[in-house]
Order: sequence, then structure tokens, then C-alpha cells
Amino acid sequence: MTCAKHRIAAHFVLLFFFFPAAMVAAAEEERIPTTLDGPFRPATRRFDPSLRRGSDDLPMNHPRLAKKVRSPFPEQIALAASYSPTSMWVSWVTGDAQIGKNVTPMDPSTVASEVWYGEESGKYSFVKGGTATVYSQLYPFEGLLNYTSAIIHHVRLEGLKPGKRYYYKCGDSSLKVLSKEHTFETFPSSGPNMYPRRIAVVGDLGLTSNTTTTIDHLSQNDPSMILMVGDLSYANQYLTTGGKGASCFSCAFPDAPIRETYQPRWDGWGRFMEPLTSKIPMMVIEGNHEIEPQVGGMSFKSYLTRFSVPSEECGSNSSFYYSFNAGGVHFIMLGAYVDYNQTGAQYAWLKADLHQVDRQVTPWLVATWHPPWYNSYSSHYQEFECMRQEMEALLYQHGVDIVFSGHVHAYERMNSVFNYTLDPCGPVYITVGDGGNIEQIDIDHADDPGKCPSTSDNIPEFGGVCHLNFSSGPAKGKFCWEQQPEWSAFRESSFGHGILEVINSTYALWTWHRNQDIYGENSRGDQIYIVRQPELCLMNIGEVTSRNCTANNSFSDCFLIIGDVT
Repeated sequence: MTCAKHRIAAHFVLLFFFFPAAMVAAAEEERIPTTLDGPFRPATRRFDPSLRRGSDDLPMNHPRLAKKVRSPFPEQIALAASYSPTSMWVSWVTGDAQIGKNVTPMDPSTVASEVWYGEESGKYSFVKGGTATVYSQLYPFEGLLNYTSAIIHHVRLEGLKPGKRYYYKCGDSSLKVLSKEHTFETFPSSGPNMYPRRIAVVGDLGLTSNTTTTIDHLSQNDPSMILMVGDLSYANQYLTTGGKGASCFSCAFPDAPIRETYQPRWDGWGRFMEPLTSKIPMMVIEGNHEIEPQVGGMSFKSYLTRFSVPSEECGSNSSFYYSFNAGGVHFIMLGAYVDYNQTGAQYAWLKADLHQVDRQVTPWLVATWHPPWYNSYSSHYQEFECMRQEMEALLYQHGVDIVFSGHVHAYERMNSVFNYTLDPCGPVYITVGDGGNIEQIDIDHADDPGKCPSTSDNIPEFGGVCHLNFSSGPAKGKFCWEQQPEWSAFRESSFGHGILEVINSTYALWTWHRNQDIYGENSRGDQIYIVRQPELCLMNIGEVTSRNCTANNSFSDCFLIIGDVT
């Protein structure tokens, strides 16, 4: 099918399926583009100098970070989806964390882990128990403070009805310390016509003033699930003594004996997020700011202890990578900071997980990990090229539709791509690492004059270095492109978040909302219908070959310019 025919088909579907006949003319003028219109000619909207590149962190005594209940009442309440819609994880914290030279961990057995729940407000027909634990962050260095957490509870509710609203309280009924009533709605059953209402996607969040705008904007968009693509609290931008965080830890604290963290920032982050996470499941994946090294080579303790993920349910047995279903979408959450090589456990699990996906039941396949493989910004350029070389062919082979990443503090949406080649069957890669953290927005592109990083830059915090010069195409023989790469459809340096609305087994609407758009009616940064083509792309699963844009057209013939960006 030629590009022109794709565009005609897209017009027909959108106009006659989604719009009444009387609105056809108006819809034609304001039509949202689809990926069938692509590949799009690369476009850039430059950073608006009237906006701030960043902002300071909120102080720990800020009302949205401060503790609002007395111990041992529950706080930092958070939901997480299980593998199937008949289960839901409920997590919370009780007691008081300690920070100092000498700390004594609390005894988790002193407080029960209970969730009372039912289908009617005030009537809790069921009660489920769970587990409780604590963790410590220890530093055997002079002048550094140690931390031990409050008690962290996790309960998995089972036997729930798909697509049903539930009311719940959590805590310890014997101590009469139950939370106020909260509510959640389970995901619909897996099926080609059942989807979550809205899926919010956000990354590199932190706790700044920009973060506040992002979360307020996200809340207004009323999602039914949050996909958090790594780098959550940025507690590792501080010394253990707290004080003021730094946008560059190594610059501000060059003599630190270890990459310190101020763990109370995690508690503040949990309180900050509770109004959302107590009613909407939040699915997380680790980023580099969750590494948090400590004594004995331990790392990721806060991430591993604070968050429930359905790793055992999906056969992963590792919180670093897992999968779950939400209606007709199968989500794969991959870990970039654990072994991703083809000889490792993660790759073996991924291969098995992809093999069991039934595209008749879950047509959409969405993958997430923290650092992007396709990235035209100077920051983190080609940083995880090793991971791409190990895993990309497997994801392409199984027809992954969309990939979300963060890490780069900006927005970028790619044309469908595989192995740096435009390909209508490649995933649409989207970078949304612009949640608002203390490290500021990224504004430099690798193709800007003088902004190409050296091959000694952007060394990953885990894994090898696989920087490459391109062997063909417009960047042949070079490390950086001299213009925006053809696989980069649109990029902009602004804080924000995204909303994915899956409409049916073929169409999904992706909208990127910039923080400044919260003040403008019907204003948005980027919007497109992502369209699956199973008849073209899933006919030969197992065959890893790059398909040209069309059989008869060159890439330049297939470019389409959308919008007014330059």
C-alpha cells in the first residue's frame, strides 16, 4: 500500500467511524494526523526562553510533603495493578522513619497489614492480610547519616471483579488505626474491545515546583492508570544530612565518598503522590536515580521495598522487569540497570513472555524502560546502544507497537523505526522524561552545531559501551547526524506528561500535554493517532527483516509535514 493510499484509508476511518457526516468538512480541516500519514518530516519546536529550564525542590515542610497522620495510622497509600484484573496491590507506610548516626529498625510484626474492602461505600465484605517490612540505607563514612524506614505494608487483593469499583480502608483494625475510605476501579477483562479509559505516562518526576504543575495537570486529565517510566523521587540529589538538593550532585558535592541519598525525600514523595496513587494504580520501573548504592554493594533498596509489582504473577520473579495486562493491552516493563544480555535471565523471561502473548486477546503490545534507545538530544546520546543491540530484534519480531522511555529531560516522538531505519512495522518510540525534576530540561540536540557529544561521553551507569558510527544513510561514517534524524518525527524541550487513550484494537490516541498548556483551553504539545497494522506486520512473526516505507516509494516521497514547527 502506498503512502497516499495509507492517507486515504486513514481519512476514511477517522471521518466516517469517529465523526458524524455533518462534521466531515470541519474534521478534515482540523484532522489529527495518524501514523499512517508518516513517516513525518523531522520537526523541532525550540525551548521557549520565557519559561524556566528548572526549579528548586519543594522543602520537606511543604504541605504536600509533610506527614498528615499520627503514627501508626497509614500514609503514603499506593495502588499497583496485578497481572490480571482480578487482583490489585495495596501498599502503605506506618510509623516513623529514623535518620542519624545510629538507627534502630522498627519491628514490622508490631502492626498488622490489613485491607478491608467491598463493593459499597462503608460496607467492607472482605478483609485480606499481607506482609510488612523495613529497609535501611547505611553509610560507614564519617559525617554521613544512616536511615531506616518506617514499616512498609503490601497486600494483594484477589478474587476481584474486572471493571468494578471497590471501596477500601487499610491499616490495623486491632489497634483501631485504619485509614479513611478510599476507592479504586479494577481494569476491564483482557479482550480486543476492552481498554483502560486513559493511561498517563510520566517520567523523571522529582519534587520540584515543575513537578507540582505536572501532577496537577495529570490529575485534571483524569487517568485510570499511571505509567511511571523511572527516576521517581531524586532522593540521590542530596547529602544524607538533607538541606538543599543539587541539580548536579558531582558538581555540588565533589568530595562525597559515595553517591549519598536523603531518604526522607522518598517519604515526602509518597505523601505527595498519595492523592493520586490511593485511587489510581501506578506502575513503576527503575531508573538510574533509583540505584542508590550503600554499604556492602547494596543498591535499589528503596525501589525494591517500597513498590509492589506483579513480578511473581508474570513469572519474572524480579521487580526490575515484569509484565501485566490492562484490558486489551499487554505491558512489558524492562530493566536497563540489570543484565539485559541475550544470555541472561531477563532476556529469557522476555522471550517467554512475548511468546505467550495472544494478540487476539491483547492486540496492543506496549513496552517501557527508562533510558531511550532512539534519542537525538545531546544528553544520553547512544547511552544504551548495547541494550538496543541485544533486545531490539526480539521486540520487533513480536510486533511491539509503542515504547515509552524517560531519562532525557525533554519530549521526543519517533517515526516507526527499526535498527535506525524507517519501518512501518517498527514501534513508535516516545521519550517523556520531562516530568519536572531538579536537573532541569534538556535543550541541546546532538545534531546542533558543536553539540555532538564525544564517544567518551554518555557512559551508562550499568552495562557496556556500544557507541557506533552509522554505516549507511544520511549519517554514514559519522557518530552524530548533521540534521535532525529522519527517525525523529517531533521534539520539544518542555516539561509535561502524556495520555494514551486506546480506542479499539487498531487505533490509539496519544497526546502530550506540556505544563504551560494547563493554562490554555484545549491546548496541547503533540497529538497523533497511533495505528496498528497487524495485516502487514504480524504475518511473519519470527522473521526479523526491516520493511521499507513502501515497496514503490523512497523515504523522501513518504515524508509528510504536519504543524507549524520548524
